[in-house]
Amino acid sequence: MTDTKSNTPEKDKVQYVAISPDLFQAQNNDDEIDLRELWNVIWRGKWIIIAITAIFAVASVFYALSLPNIYKSEALLAPADTDQQGGLSGLSGQLGGLASLAGVNLGGGKTDKTALAIEILKSREFFAKFAEKHNILPDLMAVKEWDMATNTVVYDEEIYSSESGEWVREVKAPRTSKPSNQEGKKVFERLFSVEKNLETGMISIRIEHQSPFIAKKWVDWLIDDINLEMKVRDASEAENSIAYLESQILTTNIVEQKTLLYQLIEEQAKTLMFAEVRIEYAFFTIDKAIVPEKKSGPSRPLFLCLGILFGGVLGCIIVLFLGRQKRLKLRLKN
Repeated sequence: MTDTKSNTPEKDKVQYVAISPDLFQAQNNDDEIDLRELWNVIWRGKWIIIAITAIFAVASVFYALSLPNIYKSEALLAPADTDQQGGLSGLSGQLGGLASLAGVNLGGGKTDKTALAIEILKSREFFAKFAEKHNILPDLMAVKEWDMATNTVVYDEEIYSSESGEWVREVKAPRTSKPSNQEGKKVFERLFSVEKNLETGMISIRIEHQSPFIAKKWVDWLIDDINLEMKVRDASEAENSIAYLESQILTTNIVEQKTLLYQLIEEQAKTLMFAEVRIEYAFFTIDKAIVPEKKSGPSRPLFLCLGILFGGVLGCIIVLFLGRQKRLKLRLKN
């Protein structure tokens, strides 16, 4: 009789292992014991955790108290005239058909003056002009604190000498004692913000500073300067357009073309008139900036909560680490 077991290949043999349910129970018990041990380790080291948490809480309080108060001034603006477009590009929508019939190429399309003004506000060139015109670098880069009693700014004498009006800070090349426009722009971007509400079309300009009076003053200056900048741009474009159109009148004898060119000159003259008589050229002020009475930051209770949280977590980690080291030493002894 043939032995079937001997003919079975080794790879086809399957071994079955019976696992007792008690093994799972033991594993679960081990997990529970580990959790209990974990809690016991934390509980035994509670005073270490409390001490570390207290240290971080006190440190966070001192750090929060060392931070100066920050005040935010804000103005709400509206586009002065969304239909008034400077230059020939603004005329292409109104008289583009007649101009094409007359053989005059106006070029370009209607531009969003509001978006253009906002981008100019954010530009490096505008900041450079703004900083030089109003000499804001000392109040931007060297302020140590604001004295509320005397309403004066106290400068860091290691950076800027208020008596001589000279920059005395020590920096490495390529930087110089006096901050460059690029360096000043980076700091200014943290204090300045401009936003457009897509639903209402309103524009908000905000400045944050240690001095509420400087914050308000800078907002006013920004509004005045951007209105002036847009006015000068449109006036210059209108003057160039008028000069070009007048030269075109001299080169044509076609009555229809001359009539169209005179109409275009009239539109450019309107742009010049608006630029001369309108003070708020690009933006109307809906809600003027005011000197804020309450600070906008820093949130000192938040620093305290973060300090307590970080100290507690760090304390637990240290206690668990020490407990683990202790268990390893006991195992090595055994």
